[in-house]
Order: sequence, then C-alpha cells, then structure tokens
Amino acid sequence: MNVIFTCGGTAGHINPAISVAKLLKARRPDAEILFVGAEGEMETKLVPREGYRLETLKVSSYARKLTPKGVWHNLVTLKNLRGSLRKADRILKEFRPDVIVGTGGYASYPMLRQGAKRGVPTAVHEANALPGLTTRMVADSASRIMVCFEESRAYYKHPERVQVVGMPVRQEFLYTTRAEARARLGLGEEPLLVSAWGSLGAREMNKRMADFLALEVRDGCPWRHVHATGSYGWRWMPELVAEKGVDLKAHPELDMREYIHNMPDLMAAADLIITRAGASSLNEIEAAGTPCIIVPSPNVTDNHQDKNARVLERQGAALVLNEQGLTAEALYETVRALMQDAPRRQAMREALQKMAVVDSAERILNTILELAESK
Repeated sequence: MNVIFTCGGTAGHINPAISVAKLLKARRPDAEILFVGAEGEMETKLVPREGYRLETLKVSSYARKLTPKGVWHNLVTLKNLRGSLRKADRILKEFRPDVIVGTGGYASYPMLRQGAKRGVPTAVHEANALPGLTTRMVADSASRIMVCFEESRAYYKHPERVQVVGMPVRQEFLYTTRAEARARLGLGEEPLLVSAWGSLGAREMNKRMADFLALEVRDGCPWRHVHATGSYGWRWMPELVAEKGVDLKAHPELDMREYIHNMPDLMAAADLIITRAGASSLNEIEAAGTPCIIVPSPNVTDNHQDKNARVLERQGAALVLNEQGLTAEALYETVRALMQDAPRRQAMREALQKMAVVDSAERILNTILELAESK
C-alpha cells in the first residue's frame, strides 16, 4: 500500500501526519510512505528527521488585501501553483498512491486536487473548527473530511463525508498524571499557573504579562508561574519585566523562559493554563484536561481561533477572554478568581476530558485503510 501525506507550514499540520504515519508503519510494515510539503518550510526539517522521504513543491500563500503588492504576490502564487500542479502529476505517476491524506497548509492543495482528478481516494484533516482556505478548496472533491469537533460538520456541503476524528497528540499529554508530573518538576501541592502565547509569542500579550508578573510580586507570588515568552518575546521581555520592578532572581516562584520543552508535564501538573486557541494547543489541553483561560489571537484568518475557543466555552471546558480591551489587571483578577474556585476547575477538567478524542490517530488510520480498500 502506498500512502502520500501532504502538509506543511506549521508543526500543527506536520506532527499529526507524522503520528499517523508512524502508526501506519507499525500496523503495515510493508506500506510505502511519501510526504509532500513546501520548499523551505518546517517540514523540510521535521519529516526527514523522522526518517520519511519528502518531496517539496514551490507554493506560496494568497494575499487577501488587493493592494498593488498583494496583486503581485497573488500573480506569483498562481505561477507557483501551475508549477506545483505539474510536479504533483509527476509524483502521482511515479509513486502511484492508493490514498492521499492532507493535514493542512497550502502545500497540501496540489496533491489533493490532482489526486482527486485522477480517481485517487483523498482525505483532508481540518484541525480548526472553521475550515481553512485549502480545506474549502478541496472539500467537494475529497473522499473524506476529517474534523476535530462535531460542531464543524455544519460547515460542509456533504456532511455524510465528514468524520469526527480529533487530532493526534503526543501520548504524554494523554497519560501523564498530576502526581508523576509534579514529582518530576519537584513540586508539592502549591498551585501552578502556566502561560504561553505560542512558539513566536505575541508582543501585546507579552507586554501585559510583564504587568501581570508585577501584580504577582505585589501580592507575594500567590502561586508558581511558568511563562513562555516565545522566540520574539525573549529578545526584549526580560528587560521590560525588570523595568516593571520584577527581579526574577529574587522570586524563584516566577519562571520566565523562551520556550516550554516539557509541556506535557507542565500541563499535567498545572492548576490553570492561559494560552491561545490554536488547534494543536486546544487538543493538547483537552487531552491533558487542564483548566484553561483562552485569549484567541485576533490576527488570524477568518478569526478562526475565536471559533475554536467558543467550541470549548460552550461545553463549559474553558473561559474565553477577548484580547481587545483586556488589561493585565483584569486578566490577573480572572486568574485569581479561578485559582480560588476548585469546583469550577474540576468541572472544566471533566468537560475537557469528555471532549478529548484519545484514539485520534487510530481513527485517521482506519479511514486511510478503508479508502485504500475501496480503491
């Protein structure tokens, strides 16, 4: 059986495909797997590191603002698209896939489009509650559309093709216990707050977090707090925090770092996490069952993070705050109230655990096998 996984741009698109590819190889050792991504993007590092063959296409994004610069950008995108469609045809002819699985990013469109045109079964996985541009472009021709949330089914013309499969996450998020995590972190029963705005961070929210840290110091650091600044924030936030009168060396309860490498342990140990509403983050939160305050990014296409967050909010699994008008003081008071409300946090945990799809990779693999058999 030959399977193409096509994805790119962000880890949230790439890692789910790698998780399913690993499971496929474990179940079907004779399966041939090919990844197709974009030139110069994150997949060129992540995929070869896992031992999979990777072909790349020259693709670029679509500019929504039709300024002269945007129009020129879109003309270049169309040129790249023609070339990528030709290369996709060559890949199809040489590899002869039984199934093509797209997990997001502009790089997945050429393979899904050309594969469907040639009668190859195709499946697209949409991580966000609202379908992105690539998913919308291939949804009508895809054999299966795999989504994370039951509520997403309403966005598609062919709901009979839609399957709720969740999103594969690392096993550590599912099975790390609070006791195990706290033992590894050297924690007792003191409350723990975790905050992060993504790998790059968010300048405006990091500026507010500097004031937030000052408020914690003012109140004698009522909990432990691990904050990840992201790579951009790490360049300037330590200086800003110092300007706010916060001496991090004098307050070991406050741990500010560039990136959180042990997130499964921190989520399992945390009493509360403050974060964005990216699909990967929310699925990890569901898997870990960590009570959360979500501040969706307002700077994303179609405001999709807000729609992701509202799915959890409607289930009682999250408290959602809008970034616009949100002050450090208001965020701090919200955190303090929730930290003091153990019953509400427990209700959040239970709601998150009900939403979590623990066998997501298995469900996606079953779809792949079903499509291969149908071919």
